[in-house]
Amino acid sequence: MRIHEYISTSSADALKATIRDKYGKAAQGASSGCCGGSDSRCDPITADLYSAEEKSRIPGGAVNASLGCGNPTALIDLQPGDLVLDLGSGGGIDVLLSAKRVGPTGKVYGLDMTDEMLELARRNQREAGVTNVEFLKGEIEQIPLPSSSVDVVISNCVINLSTDKDQVLREAFRVLKPGGRFAVSDVVVRGDVPAEIRRSVEAWIGCIAGALQEGDYRTKLGAVGFEQIEIEPWRVYDMSDGKFASAFIRAQKPESRSCCGPDCCDARGASA
Repeated sequence: MRIHEYISTSSADALKATIRDKYGKAAQGASSGCCGGSDSRCDPITADLYSAEEKSRIPGGAVNASLGCGNPTALIDLQPGDLVLDLGSGGGIDVLLSAKRVGPTGKVYGLDMTDEMLELARRNQREAGVTNVEFLKGEIEQIPLPSSSVDVVISNCVINLSTDKDQVLREAFRVLKPGGRFAVSDVVVRGDVPAEIRRSVEAWIGCIAGALQEGDYRTKLGAVGFEQIEIEPWRVYDMSDGKFASAFIRAQKPESRSCCGPDCCDARGASA
């Protein structure tokens, strides 16, 4: 698919199907879009995200399938016993790294919508001999876990792919326990993005067209209920007059709160 092949903003289902197909092929070893793979255009985004020591501790299949723009496991101090959820877990690199840090008393869930990626991730899990991991099939807009069930939500260059980021953030907030932490790597925008890039399927799959402005990301997190919001761009690059950055994004769910309204309370009126 070329950069000039566009979709309308109403074609969310078609975009999701295209993303699923693209990442399915990436899992099978085909050349992926701009968030990984062999495409040389992607080097500034994907290069040098993990240390040699980290890569030595996990199967090569998990390293090779990494399609991210950062290292979310470096963002947060995971503790033994923590329950962690990775949104869009792909080949499992961040799940496996997190599993070693939370230890046998903790657990890491990896959520992905692509069958091929889930198959690859489970194969990598078996090769690594890791037992405190569970890979789930599902979409990040509808997380198949109970409310207040995890201590930490991580993600690596996936939230920007969603056409309903507000719903993704609501769901992340919902599944976090009070005091739970949100620590993701994502692409953010600094400046205007040309309309043709916003509409391009190729660029969206590459984590560029769907990226939020830094201020919009902060606003959306706050609107959901997150506090202590930090956005730290660490690698900046240009594309067609728009500036983009890989960023570390951190926030926390308050320790306790009264019911905050229909967006983050369940049907019984209890706090999410």
